[in-house]
Amino acid sequence: MDCLFCKIAAGEIPSTKVYEDDEILAFRDISPEAPCHVLVIPKIHIPSMDGITPENSAVVAHIFEKIPEIAKLGGAENGYRVISNCGPDAGQSVPHLHFHVIGGAKLPLHVFPEKE
Repeated sequence: MDCLFCKIAAGEIPSTKVYEDDEILAFRDISPEAPCHVLVIPKIHIPSMDGITPENSAVVAHIFEKIPEIAKLGGAENGYRVISNCGPDAGQSVPHLHFHVIGGAKLPLHVFPEKE
């Protein structure tokens, strides 16, 4: 499989690790949107949120159990945002389930562009 995040999880492509255990990896985004911008991925390949099943959902629960610790390790002391893009219309650029943990600064309230 030619998946960028699978290669990062396997150690074939270097990353700046924030957290790692047997099931998940958290690493700094190469184009951060805030002082804390960490990507959290399962080590098993799940293409997107649409690929979550009863058979693999335990790893997703594990990710959400670890996100508070990962956010602090990444530098988000006063809150953070968790984002997952699903599909090309949402801006998913790597077809491997991942969660952006963003914080470390006051974030704008508006996620969507202002309507004209």
